[in-house]
Amino acid sequence: MSKLHTSIAVKLVLGYGLLGTASIALVSAVFYRGTVGVLERENDNRLQAQADRLLVRAMGRPHKVLKAEVRRQLDDGIDSDREVFELVAADGSGEVGNLTSWPALPRDREDDGVQMLTSVVMRDGLPTRARLALRPLKRGGMLIVGRDLSEQEAVRTVIWHAVLAGAGVSLLLTVAGALLFRRMTERRLGAIRRTAAQIEAGDLSSRIPVAGDDEFALLGSDINRMLDRIELLMDGIRHVSNAIAHDLRTPLGRIRSKLDEALRHTPSVPQLSGAAHDAIEHIDDLIRLFERLLQIAEAESGVRTRLFERLDLLQIARDMGEMYEASAEDRGVTLTLALEASVEVDGDRNLLASAVASLLDNAIKYAGAGAHIRLAVGVFQGRAAIVVADNGPGIPATELGKVTQRFYRVDASRHLPGNGLGLAIVSATALSHGGELQLEDGAPGLVARILLPLAADTGA
Repeated sequence: MSKLHTSIAVKLVLGYGLLGTASIALVSAVFYRGTVGVLERENDNRLQAQADRLLVRAMGRPHKVLKAEVRRQLDDGIDSDREVFELVAADGSGEVGNLTSWPALPRDREDDGVQMLTSVVMRDGLPTRARLALRPLKRGGMLIVGRDLSEQEAVRTVIWHAVLAGAGVSLLLTVAGALLFRRMTERRLGAIRRTAAQIEAGDLSSRIPVAGDDEFALLGSDINRMLDRIELLMDGIRHVSNAIAHDLRTPLGRIRSKLDEALRHTPSVPQLSGAAHDAIEHIDDLIRLFERLLQIAEAESGVRTRLFERLDLLQIARDMGEMYEASAEDRGVTLTLALEASVEVDGDRNLLASAVASLLDNAIKYAGAGAHIRLAVGVFQGRAAIVVADNGPGIPATELGKVTQRFYRVDASRHLPGNGLGLAIVSATALSHGGELQLEDGAPGLVARILLPLAADTGA
């Protein structure tokens, strides 16, 4: 019972049921007033017109003429089983008509207009519910023109029964529709809950079945995209965990081996010093590894977005290019700077400088002696771009989509120092700035392009 009380589907059913019932009641009331009310108004108008005709015919003539007109109306045989006529004298006695009792005209009336009322009167010796028009006369007394309401009440009863029947059918249809809506809602929500349970049980490949283009289908599509992203991130976490374990195992094994060898025999000072230096060197490698991982995490978390400021990419690229010119020269690589126009973005100077440094470091490391590297800044497809292009061996097309993963390294590069985090840092930095890292075949070589949104007031 408590489950039904808290069910959103039940609340929706009750809400729509109440709304439907209220709507039916309102429509029924309007229909009832629009039919019975019209009949009542027409009846009142007819009675008033009939009383006016009688008085007009007798106007300015002896009182007996009015009595004759009333008698003629009673004797004409037209609608005689429903009509009510009575001419009441000034002393309250009946002069002519078919009533033996009638309501009195209020004494405090200040006008001579018609008073309409519904009352039970004695007509031909029988109690009758009638609608009456009471018209006071100038010489005293009053003229009563009325009509038996039995026929009108029969019509009212038929209409009332029709309204009740229609309301009942509409209410049943409303309840049936609400229950059907509840069933459909619970079925669609049940699919989402079953998928959530499968995900909770560890099946990250489970997805919500999507059919149609309604709100539930759109919600299912959004959740499925979220699950795709979660599965991708979980795979990345597993890959990172395995890679960290592998990258930690090797230097830690070397440190232990060096220290164990130094302590196995009676160590000399030079042996202990050498072992300590080797251990410190390997520990520094581990520290650098964790620093790069923290740098990626910081870029992905967006914690530094509050430090964004207006930056000129030209200046950042120039500084990094000048910093790496000597390193490129030592490796026999030609570094060319194509920096002509300023391009402004909103970002973190240190993160962007580190990203450019990673691209230059990779290009110098993997392009090889005699290669040519070009560093450029400009606008590409409506976005600010920092481009590092080389004419080295490049990256196979099948590997371009993988090299931005953490710890991923192309097989041919495993003999070179590194841990596969450089391009991952660049990609995370670009994403944290609302941009992306594009890698494409330079034929020959590789073109790495950091694309960032232009500063708000610089235009495209």
